[in-house]
Parts: sequence; structure tokens; C-alpha cells
Amino acid sequence: MHVDPALVAALSLDPATATIKSHGGSGFASTYKLIGEKKKKKKDSPDSGLDLDSNSDAEETTQVQFFVKTGTGADAATMFRGEFTSLNAIADAVANFCPRAHAHGAMQDRKDTYFLATDFLELGRDSSSSTSSSCAGTSSGRSLAAKLAELHTRDMTAAAPDPRKPFGFPVTTCCGSTEQDNSWKASWAEFYADNRLRHILAACIKNNGQDSRLTDAVERTASKVVPRLLGDDHLQQSRQRGGGAIRPAVIHGDLWSGNHGRGRIVAATTTATGTEASSNGTEAVVYDPSSVYGHSEYEMGIMRMFGGFSPSFYREYTALVPKDEPVDEWEDRVALYELYHHLNHFAMFGGGYRSGAMGIMEKLIKKYG
Repeated sequence: MHVDPALVAALSLDPATATIKSHGGSGFASTYKLIGEKKKKKKDSPDSGLDLDSNSDAEETTQVQFFVKTGTGADAATMFRGEFTSLNAIADAVANFCPRAHAHGAMQDRKDTYFLATDFLELGRDSSSSTSSSCAGTSSGRSLAAKLAELHTRDMTAAAPDPRKPFGFPVTTCCGSTEQDNSWKASWAEFYADNRLRHILAACIKNNGQDSRLTDAVERTASKVVPRLLGDDHLQQSRQRGGGAIRPAVIHGDLWSGNHGRGRIVAATTTATGTEASSNGTEAVVYDPSSVYGHSEYEMGIMRMFGGFSPSFYREYTALVPKDEPVDEWEDRVALYELYHHLNHFAMFGGGYRSGAMGIMEKLIKKYG
């Protein structure tokens, strides 16, 4: 299969050795495994036995692997830019938790087609089964709960352009096919009401038609329930973590059972001397994120909606990230965060997701609205 020159250039591959073939699958993109070689000058040393002057142009070759997504249209460009930034935000925060993204952009030979290239992830692979112990790598042994807790306890206030408005994200992201407004806000309650609930309501109406009952329920939730449960003067970080105002953490944003697993990240790591391939052991990993710098409990909404996380996971996680205050409102906060994903699925697919959203809102409005 032809490797587009834009991919070759973006990843600094030798075009003579680059190959690409279909691999895996995605609901919103075509997916591939790209294998190629990178050349770099050999790093000479006094002990190498080389004549440093005569061998100054000597090169060595490293084989690298990448996972590539492609899609068509401006929506794909937006989606891949958001995933690129999301993956690297997670990778910067927690080691060996997700593939690092290396490039995104427009294809050269395929009009209106865009790509995203990341580290290759061998899902479900046990490093002990590798044919070469030298490439198997060593696992950290850390659980999904431990890694997610580290992600959620890292204060990202300094990542915002203006620390007075720390809730948001540098680019638009996509949850499924839905573009999310991540413009910066000073208050998490304001962000959730405007950038999530009111924004997704507009998508619901655009895709499914006017709906006065849904519109009224979303507006009452955004204007009454959100400030009551998430307001700056009410919601506080857990006492075990020092209390005080909620601070933004990196949120995966689409963490359901289909977006995490165990696998081996085959990393193409850029160093001062070039790009080198390295392999980790089998790890708890996440992928396909739709990130934001937000309240850590926001992550629980999608996790609760689709399930797939064991009681032991929650026990370990909450021991590391205790429930925020008031603790007795935790269930209602998670329901409020789950609401967004019911609305998003209604916007994308229609059908019964509307009744799920209405059920959550009716309960919360009765209690807090």
C-alpha cells in the first residue's frame, strides 16, 4: 500500500523502506500500521574504533512503527488535532499510560484527507510472549487505577494561557463525532454549564430538531443544578488532599471500557541525537482521548454510563483520590456528569438516549432545581 509523502516527511522516514497496511478499526477513521526506517548519523566516541573525521557521515538505521488514523473533511482535521493534543497531555502527565502522538496534518496525494500518527500500541500483548526478550521491555506493574489517580491529581493550572481561567483546553476536541467547545473559563461550574450542557443541547437540536421539553430541562439544569452542585463557593477538593477550590486536572474525556486495556507501547522517541525505537512491557493503557483540564470527577460520568470498571478499581482509585466535598453529593455530581454523555449520544445517534438524559435531569431538578 502506498505511503503518502506527507506521512513520510512528517515522521522523517526513509521513503524506500516505509510500508503501511490496514490494522485495527475505529468508528470514525480508517486505521493502519506504518513501519519504516529512520537514519541518523552514528554517535562517534573515542572508544568506538572509528576515525571521527573519516566517518563523520556514517549513518545508522532504526526501525520504527506507528499507528496511523486517516479521515476525510474538515471534521477529521479537527478530530485529529484534538486527539494529538489530548494524547500528549496525558503522556506528559503520566509515563507509559498512552501512546504519544507524533504528527497530524493533511495528506499530499489524497485530497481533503487528514492523518494522525502515534506510537504503535500492541493491545492485549503479554510481553513475556515476545519472540525477543530484548524488545519486550519492562512493565511498571502499575494499575489503571493508580495511573488514572496520578493523572487526576496533577494540577494543570499552569497549562492555561491565563491561570485566572484554568478550565478548558488549547484546542477543540471531539467526543465521538461531536466537536467540544473548550474555550477557557474561570469557573468549572461556568465551563460545565456553557461549554458542555448548553453546547451539546445546540447539537441535539441541530441533529434531532426543536425539543422544548429537552431545552427547558437542560436550561434549568445548567442555571440551577450546576451552580448548586459545582459552584466555587460549594464544591471543594477533599480534605485529604488539602481542601480548597477545585483545581484542573487532565481528563481523558471518553474513558469507557472500549478505550482502555492492557498493551505494549512501541515508542518512537525523539532524543537529542535523533529518533529511536523503544518498547515498554505490557501496561494498563488508555487511548482515543477527548481531553480537557477539568474537575477529576467529570471522568466518572462516562465511566458510570457504560460500566466496565470493577469495585476493586473504584476502591483503589478512591483511596488515592478521595471523593471531593460534599462527599454525600458525590453520586449526584457523577449523575450530572453522566448527563452530558447521554445528551452527546442523543446528538449523535438519537433514539433512547433522550429518555436517559431526561431521567437524570428530572431527578436532579427535583432535588436541587
